Amino acid sequence: MPRTSSDIVLADGRTLRISEGGDPGGRPVFVLHTCPGSKILYGEHAADASRRGIRLISYDRAGYGGSTPRPGRRVIDEATDVRAIADSLEIDRFALWGLSKGGSYALACAAALPDRLVAVASLAAVAPFPAEGLDWFAGVNEAAVAGFQLLERDSDAWRRKLSEEAREMAEISEDALRDSLLDSSPDADRAALTPELVSFARAQMRDGLSSGPDGFIDDSLSDIRPWGFDLDSIKVPVQLWHGMDDRLVPLSHAKWLGAHLPRAEIRLEPGEGHLSLFARRIPEVQGWLADHF
Repeated sequence: MPRTSSDIVLADGRTLRISEGGDPGGRPVFVLHTCPGSKILYGEHAADASRRGIRLISYDRAGYGGSTPRPGRRVIDEATDVRAIADSLEIDRFALWGLSKGGSYALACAAALPDRLVAVASLAAVAPFPAEGLDWFAGVNEAAVAGFQLLERDSDAWRRKLSEEAREMAEISEDALRDSLLDSSPDADRAALTPELVSFARAQMRDGLSSGPDGFIDDSLSDIRPWGFDLDSIKVPVQLWHGMDDRLVPLSHAKWLGAHLPRAEIRLEPGEGHLSLFARRIPEVQGWLADHF
């Protein structure tokens, strides 16, 4: 199980709140959470890390939970916070995985931290916006498309809308969250949606949004800002994972990323969705990362 969280203070005065799980003396692997989310680790992943001799390190991204907001942050900026945490913990070399929004940040770290990373896994990540040759919104759910359209028309109204969504997510019950996920999920995700996973998802959202909507808003804005790096600059070993039945992030995004990551191992998994990839495939991911130390 995750151990007690702690805070580190950065050179710019911001605070980042971190949490650890797995084997405290094991090989260090960072975990980058989804949007919205938090430092809370899934118990089954922490247990797998313990068995494999992995020290899992998670943290609240800027604006979530106990971490200070960082308005205007870009995808590439996440690498500076990861480096700062590693320096504070006196970790020289480490691996990293991230899911969904965390998958985009994982790729940024792969580009910016080749001197520190032994390997990176990016799961269910979106492609940059805009992405040449990709219809970015094709297959994206209607609510997300409407949100982007509102942002273009009225950014203040968009912020108010996301703030209200963040409040509702922070207060949602487990039953309501389960029902919502069941209504919108493919069969693979429905099968993976155990009571433990629902409880974890609710706890992560409540923890991450406990300090307000800033992290959620800044994550969403970073989707439509330039990422700040070129994918073909990545030299460290990368696995790119995507469920072929994913309804949250279209498969076309994974195919576009795969075509622009010439050195990556591409895992497009039939019969997997967004949630099921997280629930079922992380032990394989963690095993692959551990092999690179």
